[in-house]
Amino acid sequence: MIQPMEAKSVPRLPAGTNWVYEPKWDGFRCLALKDGKTVSLQGKSGKLLDRYFPEVREAIASIGLNKMALDGEILISIDGTLSFDTLQMRLHPAESRIRRLSIETPARFTAFDALLSATGKDISAEPFKRRRKALGDISAKFKDPLVSLTKQTASLKTAQSWLDNGSAGTDGVIAKQTDLDYRFGERAMLKIKRMRTADCVVGGFRYAKGSELVGSLLLGLYNNSGLLDHVGFTSAFAKEDKKALTTRLENLVGPPGFTGDAPGGPSRWATERSAEWQPLKTRLVVEVSFDHVTGGRFRHGTRLLRWRPDKAPKQCTIEQIS
Repeated sequence: MIQPMEAKSVPRLPAGTNWVYEPKWDGFRCLALKDGKTVSLQGKSGKLLDRYFPEVREAIASIGLNKMALDGEILISIDGTLSFDTLQMRLHPAESRIRRLSIETPARFTAFDALLSATGKDISAEPFKRRRKALGDISAKFKDPLVSLTKQTASLKTAQSWLDNGSAGTDGVIAKQTDLDYRFGERAMLKIKRMRTADCVVGGFRYAKGSELVGSLLLGLYNNSGLLDHVGFTSAFAKEDKKALTTRLENLVGPPGFTGDAPGGPSRWATERSAEWQPLKTRLVVEVSFDHVTGGRFRHGTRLLRWRPDKAPKQCTIEQIS
């Protein structure tokens, strides 16, 4: 297993003559490896993705090089927008379904680094500017439109515009030092995520494991039918505030809580602990920051910015994250 170089999250773009910037794609990280006629697609966890993306494997196989090791991202676009949900649908046991989806919604591979040169030489210890040049040479041999080279800029102004304005399916910017070697398994790149905010109803809460104090707030937004759907959680509050917050929440325990999709419902997010939550009267509103939404829910935990006593719960609708 090859451990890919990872990225450390930072709040803002670094500046300097030795930095270059690339879009942060919303897909599956993948190492595309080729040795003769053998092609493998290795995911970030080490799991092989070959059977789930046969069209990508065939596209990589068509590149006229005997040995190759490309670092990149597997992506799927729906109506011009990258769809992480559609990518997840590929992780299915039925080969017939995978084959059908590979035709209906083909995936593509975008390369952003190379560990071997076009001649098969190991270049992982060389600086990124040389690896990028080698990747450019390799990209000249890309035959299938399902394989491409990611865009890049040395302009801080351009990178900031990517971050501010975004483009369909990207969720930030990756910053790389031009003189950096490939650091296997290390967080040696920088990632700057595009953050958004939303006002959410606190529809319930969970106690912290093994504690009588609150561990997380469960967040809700009203759907188009006027029902409160569970959309995520936040646990970013100060330790010294937990006791008072717990008392405040316990005084509001009761219906209706979530009247639409609720924690513990049938979804891929459900876990054994997801049913262990307390419903609340819908009186509290919080503003949270988040980075990405998948299937109508925050993909990651959110950050609590402030309480919104000035905001009516019914004003907290799903359109904020659509």
